[in-house]
Amino acid sequence: MKNTLTLLITLLSTTFFCQNKLPKEAEAIVNEGKTLYKSEMASWYGSDIFMENYKDRENIGGYFSYTEKEISKCVFFSKDQSPKALGTISFDNTFNIKTAKVEINERSLTPYEIELAQLRKNAMQELISNKDDFFKFYKNMNPNLIPLIYEGVKKVYILTGPKENGVVVFGNDYLLTFDKNNVLTSKKTLHKNIIAIEYGGDKDKTSVGAMHTHLPETGDFITATDICTLMLYEKFAQWEFHKVTSQKYINNWDCVKDELTLEEIKDANKKK
Repeated sequence: MKNTLTLLITLLSTTFFCQNKLPKEAEAIVNEGKTLYKSEMASWYGSDIFMENYKDRENIGGYFSYTEKEISKCVFFSKDQSPKALGTISFDNTFNIKTAKVEINERSLTPYEIELAQLRKNAMQELISNKDDFFKFYKNMNPNLIPLIYEGVKKVYILTGPKENGVVVFGNDYLLTFDKNNVLTSKKTLHKNIIAIEYGGDKDKTSVGAMHTHLPETGDFITATDICTLMLYEKFAQWEFHKVTSQKYINNWDCVKDELTLEEIKDANKKK
C-alpha cells in the first residue's frame, strides 16, 4: 500500500495547481500548521539538548514548547504541585542546535507557561485514562502532545509519531479543546484512519512526493497536523510535494516552498 501510494504520486507529479489565493479557512489552517511545526521542532531538538545536560530525570514532570517573537522555546518543568521550569532551550527560525540558547536552571514559569503546562497535564490525563476508548494506540508509535493557545483558544493537538526512522505517519491525530479554566470541552478525531509512508534507503529515487485522502468528516482542506507533519519530515523524505484529496479539493502542499495551492475536483476532472 505504501509503495503504491508513492508510485502513484510519481505518475501525478506533472500536475500543477493554479489557485493562488486561498480561502480564509485554508489560510488559517496553514498558519496554525506552521505554528505547530515550530513547537514540534523546538520539542524535537530541545528534548535532546535538555536530556544531555540534565541528569535528575525523576524530577521531570513534562515539557512543552511555544514560539514568542520568532524564538521557539522548549521548556521542561518539574513534578511539583506548582511546577517550576527546570530548563529552557531556545531556537531561532533555523533551529540550528549549535546556536541554540541553553539555560539549565530553575525558575518560575511565566503565567503563559503555567497555562501550557496545565493544558498538557490535563490532556495527558485524558489520554492515559482513555475511559471511552476514544484514543487509539499503535505498535512502534508514540502520541505527541502539543499544547497551544492560538487566537485565544486553548487546545491540545495529539499527533502520532513513529519510533522508527524512515517513516512518516499521517492520521490517528486528535484535537482537544479547553475552556478558560483549562477544563476539557470537546474531543475530535481529525483523521479516522492512519497512513504510514516509508521513505529513504533508495539510491535510485523513484518518487518525489506522496498523497492521502480525506474522508468527509475530516474536511475539505489539509489539516494543521498534516502541515506540521510534512514540514517535520519533508526534507528527510526529500519530497517535492504532498497531495491531499477531499470531496471538493485537491490540496497540493509544496514541500520546497512550504506553500499550499488548491484545485477544485470538478476542474481537475475536466482535464481528464
